[in-house]
Amino acid sequence: MGSNEVASNEVDRKFRFLTAYKDGRVEIHYSTQKTPPSNDPNTGVQSKDVTISTEPPTAKTPSAQTPLKLAMATYNSEITHDFPGFFKVYKDGRVERYWHTGFVEAGVDTETGLQTKDVVISPETNVKARIFLPKVNGPAKKLPLLVHYHGGGFCLGSPYGRTFTTLLSALVTQANVMAVSIDYRLAPEHKLPTAYDDSLAGLQWIATHSDGKGPEPWINEHADLGRVLAGESAGANLAQYVAVQAGAAGLCGVAIKKLLIVHPFFGGREPDKFYQYMCPTSSGTDDDPKLNPAVVPDLLKLKCDAVLVCVAEKDKFKDRGVAYYEAMKKCGWGGTVYCHESKGEDHCFHFFNPGSENIGALMKKMVDFIQLD
Repeated sequence: MGSNEVASNEVDRKFRFLTAYKDGRVEIHYSTQKTPPSNDPNTGVQSKDVTISTEPPTAKTPSAQTPLKLAMATYNSEITHDFPGFFKVYKDGRVERYWHTGFVEAGVDTETGLQTKDVVISPETNVKARIFLPKVNGPAKKLPLLVHYHGGGFCLGSPYGRTFTTLLSALVTQANVMAVSIDYRLAPEHKLPTAYDDSLAGLQWIATHSDGKGPEPWINEHADLGRVLAGESAGANLAQYVAVQAGAAGLCGVAIKKLLIVHPFFGGREPDKFYQYMCPTSSGTDDDPKLNPAVVPDLLKLKCDAVLVCVAEKDKFKDRGVAYYEAMKKCGWGGTVYCHESKGEDHCFHFFNPGSENIGALMKKMVDFIQLD
């Protein structure tokens, strides 16, 4: 700026770290102090300053007389859809979730010997899974395989989050089983029935290991493919769907022995706007077979021997879980159905209320069912 020019105090853009003025000046909000080059005696790291160019600024190079051009991503803040507790959608198509489950690295638990690893089921769709393997003592022994579908309203969660990792680690250790938790693609970016398709694809991928020559060595070596399917909330809905589809298609290489349905999400008589948004082809009511197993044409083709339905007394979806239990008792599919109710508890309390004294009873019920002959 020349000596006769007067600085303009009119602000062009203001950010947390800097303020840009109309005349091109930039004011940095955080000052930095230059640290001279050195040789750190503790780490051995050396640093030095170098000159990249000795040429003075030209018309083509930035200088103090060149106004700063700030590249900004512009966002439309108008919300078109808001589903509190799950996600909101903006007019420009952005999706903002209300919460995230975090990420727990796969590895070895030094206290229990439990091992976990992440695998890719389909490079084309990027569907993945996390495998849980309990400590193996003595000669290699085939373990029952628990195939798990996590909850989260079809739009939240993953097998890598703290809550689901904690649940599956406990089930695997206490029941002495192996588990594969399918990381299906989430709505609303991937509209339903994508999650259903991914969940079934996960079971089909597991079936490719039936001859001991599948792509995943842990499953080849340790898994007994007479299995249990399990899921909670939306994941219970997915587990029910996969079990019926596998039976109807006569999927070879797997034998679904038990179906564990925990606090299931199914539809009611009134349209569920949340589900409809994620699945535009659905009525959102109990005339949709995905939301009401009682109207599934292939329900009698379910091949498992036993089903355990877990409900919670204060859960708003309790009635739907009980209705599913009653439908399974009456439909004549040929197996045995059990029901367990957690008194005084709400939906998925074993995640949201980790201090509850009723978690132990629920865990024991699930473990006993998994180990049931």
